[in-house]
Order: sequence, then C-alpha cells, then structure tokens
Amino acid sequence: MDVFYNPEGMGDVLIVPVKEGDRYEIEYMNYGPVTKITDRQGELLGYNIFEASEHLSLIEKGKIMLSEAMLDEIRTLFAAHGLEDKLDFDLRPKFVVGYVEEKKAHENADKLSVCQVDVGDEMLQIVCGAPNIDQGQKVVVAKVGATMPSGMQIKPTTLRGVPSNGMICSQKELGLPNAPTEKGIYVLSEKSKAGEPFVF
Repeated sequence: MDVFYNPEGMGDVLIVPVKEGDRYEIEYMNYGPVTKITDRQGELLGYNIFEASEHLSLIEKGKIMLSEAMLDEIRTLFAAHGLEDKLDFDLRPKFVVGYVEEKKAHENADKLSVCQVDVGDEMLQIVCGAPNIDQGQKVVVAKVGATMPSGMQIKPTTLRGVPSNGMICSQKELGLPNAPTEKGIYVLSEKSKAGEPFVF
C-alpha cells in the first residue's frame, strides 16, 4: 500500500488513500491533525495527516510504501486524538514478479488473453491484451490496490465477461526510462522469482 508525501508541492501533509470516490460526495471529519475522508454512505476513502513531519518519522518523499513501523506510528497518532479506526491494511507489495502458468485465448475477444499468473502467495487470473504475452514468462504484475505511475489505481474488473484481478505491465506503464515504444509487456529474466517485490 502506498502513501504520498510531497512537502514542496502540497505542504506538510501525508496522504493515505484507501479507495477512490466521487469528489462531490465526500465528507470530512477532523481528529486533531488527522482528517478522515468518507463518502456520504460512510465508506472510508482515506486520511490526510497534517503537520506530518511533527508526528511521523518521514525520511522518504513522493510515493512511499507504507511499512509496519509507519503504520504503528499512525495508529498511535490516531489513538491520541480519539480516532479508533483499526487500520487493517494489506502491506504486501503491490508490484511483484509473476509467473505466467497458463495463457488461453479470450472467448469473446480476439486480441485478449486470459492468463493464470503465480504471484508467490496466490494465483491471479489476469486478462491481458499485450501481443507478446506467453506461458512460461516472468512478468511484472500490478496487484489490485496498486497505484500506477500515471495515477491509475488497479481494481478488480471484468473484460468482455471475464474477471481480471491485476495487470501485467509494460515498461512504459511502469514509467521506466528508455521504455520501448512498441506495445508489449515487460518480460523479466529467468532469475526473477515469482512473488518477490518489483522495485522501480
């Protein structure tokens, strides 16, 4: 799970996004330096922590992978201001190496493939439109909950009637320097291990 801290651009605020919502249907509740953001049905969308550097041990800037240590600091801050949310977040890496166990043609779309991808601790079904996807490859998988460099959040979806849980990424989608212009997923070396974090 990623959080965001950009003191030069947005001030001393840590942004903790949980779920996207309609910006016209948002409600805010303040607990000291913490603003809890929900939709009008009470579903949690995220938190803004103001004066973040005074309350948290922030070393990195930009997109930061939420660690258990930082989460413990946030829980302590919440408790000190009467906010009793449990913060049971999934802290497993969202960008990981996947192994394509199986690739089948999509029954309702000529240019789509339905892949079974081993990501170490689970098997994900992912619909992929890349022309170079194939069985036996090591690839980069953005799991559900990942935020792409473009800002797009990966969600469970259905493509032409087939469920898809995650995204097999190209170098361009990952924002890697010197990414090729032609379409195609990023195929990793055989040394990569399914389930290990992909760092970029």
